[in-house]
Amino acid sequence: MKILLNGKLVPKDKAVVSVFDHGLLYGDGVFEGIRAYNGLVFKLDDHIERLYESAHTLMLKIPLSQKAMTAAVVRTLQANRLKNAYIRVVVTRGVGDLGLDPRKCPRASYFVITDNIQLYPRSLYEKGLEIITVATTRNVPEAVNPQIKSLNYLNNILAKIEAVTSGYEEALMLSSQGFVAECTGENVFIIKNNRLLTPPAHLGLLKGITRQCVMELGVARGMEVREEVLTRHDIFNADEVFLTGTAAEIVPIVKVDNRTIGAGRPGPVTAGLLEAFHDLTRREGVRYVV
Repeated sequence: MKILLNGKLVPKDKAVVSVFDHGLLYGDGVFEGIRAYNGLVFKLDDHIERLYESAHTLMLKIPLSQKAMTAAVVRTLQANRLKNAYIRVVVTRGVGDLGLDPRKCPRASYFVITDNIQLYPRSLYEKGLEIITVATTRNVPEAVNPQIKSLNYLNNILAKIEAVTSGYEEALMLSSQGFVAECTGENVFIIKNNRLLTPPAHLGLLKGITRQCVMELGVARGMEVREEVLTRHDIFNADEVFLTGTAAEIVPIVKVDNRTIGAGRPGPVTAGLLEAFHDLTRREGVRYVV
């Protein structure tokens, strides 16, 4: 495997960053997770744009243009001869001293990783996933805005720890007011009476790119689609529940906090949206040749 590190393709064991890099010391940096399907990088422009928006909010200057970063992703995929891959693009504040001051980091660092990923086993898409609500609440936007896809994921990791130690793969996170926010790495949707509902971003969740795709697919299928403040009561009594994310795609949820959702198996609307999403990934994206 080769990693693109600051413009150079290097072997995996040579892809290293300094212990003085503020991305490592403080989580000061941004990232994107992207997917390639059969030689098409899905929604690459959207992901790169969000990467640069996150960096702009952090006043983190990425040392190459968006067009050049797009080319860097394609170059790394080609170097590793991958037609299907998970792509991780990371930009750190760069090397500085042991203080917090970002001015002590004269140049940002970046790297691109392309590899395979399977977040959940295939059986879970067929049988559905059971999740629980955890005590760790989602960061409030006034403190750390979730629209900044930063390298500091401790909020999500703490929730993931709660889920795993309780015997579950995923956790539902609530806002500080007790409303449904998102899961540790995915957005949440419910289906109720042919309405497709998902929490609004102001509650403290990332406006996921897969989330937006699913909302558009719902509209195309004639569904009423909107953002709505949801409680756990709404989740428990939904016809169907599913999660969305770049790595996860669309994952059906069959039980939340030991409450059975709908018929207790992946529902037909979720299955239809997943099929439509897969069709979209076969048709849209930045094409490259291995």
